[in-house]
Amino acid sequence: MDKFRKLGISEEIVRAIEEHKFTEPSEIQEKAIPSVLQGKDIIGGSATGSGKTLVFGSGIIQNTTPGKGVQALILEPTRELAEQVSRALKHFSKYKPLKIVSIYGGVAINPQYGDLETADIVIGTPGRILDHLARDTLKADYIKILVLDEADRMLDMGFIDDVEKIIRGIPRKRQTLLFSATIDGNISYLARKYLINPIEISAESYVDASKLKQVYYEVESHLKFSLLVHLLKQEKAGLVMVFCNTRKNADFVSKNLKFAGIEALSIHGGFSQEKRTRTIETFSSKRAVILVCTDIAARGLDIKSVSHVYNYDIPKDDKDYIHRIGRTARAGKEGKAVSLLTQRDFENFRRVLKNPDLEITSEPPPKIERVRIQWFDEAKEKGFGKGFSKSGFHGHKRDSGRSRDHRGDNREEREFSGSEHRSRVPRHTGFRRH
Repeated sequence: MDKFRKLGISEEIVRAIEEHKFTEPSEIQEKAIPSVLQGKDIIGGSATGSGKTLVFGSGIIQNTTPGKGVQALILEPTRELAEQVSRALKHFSKYKPLKIVSIYGGVAINPQYGDLETADIVIGTPGRILDHLARDTLKADYIKILVLDEADRMLDMGFIDDVEKIIRGIPRKRQTLLFSATIDGNISYLARKYLINPIEISAESYVDASKLKQVYYEVESHLKFSLLVHLLKQEKAGLVMVFCNTRKNADFVSKNLKFAGIEALSIHGGFSQEKRTRTIETFSSKRAVILVCTDIAARGLDIKSVSHVYNYDIPKDDKDYIHRIGRTARAGKEGKAVSLLTQRDFENFRRVLKNPDLEITSEPPPKIERVRIQWFDEAKEKGFGKGFSKSGFHGHKRDSGRSRDHRGDNREEREFSGSEHRSRVPRHTGFRRH
């Protein structure tokens, strides 16, 4: 614990850190905490899981006086991350009685009024924070520390206008701490405009590249899901995250994994807060070991012991790819990132490969058995029927009762059916890195 004390952290916080079983500071903690405690503005280049919550948390807890109004505001891109940071700060402030409140949309706003009246520290998503500032239920007069956490993802999600409105609504005389996995574009703009003589601190990726194996498989469209099932059944894995680009694909994959005898959960932005929380708790406790998710839903979730990441859909660029694979190979543990490519994934994959630091090797597809697919009908799921329509193997004709619009809109179901692809996709596409 002496290494934490040498950074200037108070004994109250050090005691809580010790109970949290931290043994020594991470790179970002060692570099940034002294400057944060001195009240300086910080631009921190660091990814989820690197220990940055303690970086800003130590400064906030140490410099907040109980009962003097809201003195620190932390902006997070997602509800899950707001809750996660709230839990961490409550633990680190165990020996200093502070009222820490997390607020976000998707739940009733009225109960939050009472919590804000007595809050010392507020963590929240931009939209709901802005609502409370507009209603004057969040008093900003005494805010002296502002944290923009996961700033790149907040801007990716379209929150830049809300973030700027919030910044303009709080005192100018304050300490501003900005953390982002990437520092470019709009992040640099925010830093130049709102931070005062900031100290820029970066930390290496928390992912151990020497322990992360990255591979891709090229497969015909009608065999893509079958390959996923084969790999999940054959690999000796711990916790597994399967990434899809859309909510519809995430639901479709998770439901059909269950149909194939593989227990899986899905999570995406269409879930209620209660369901999202329940899903993450189930996955984190290892009662279910496969989580099918979208980027937005998974962003900011610091889940331990993820051994495999599968890109069922290829992300649109290298930045999202790096965020995904950063879930595994942490803290000295082995990890594997697997990308499944069909012809329609090539464009995205070429963009990912433009990053020269990524080493992704090709693997020959194994011999796989076609997996039976259930065609899910959303209308029936919502109470107009029994949930699933007719099933069949890849390439079989779909349920003729489905409407043309539904068939035309569901890109993932068109892929799974195989009947629309088999005549158009060459057996060996020969994708090569360019």
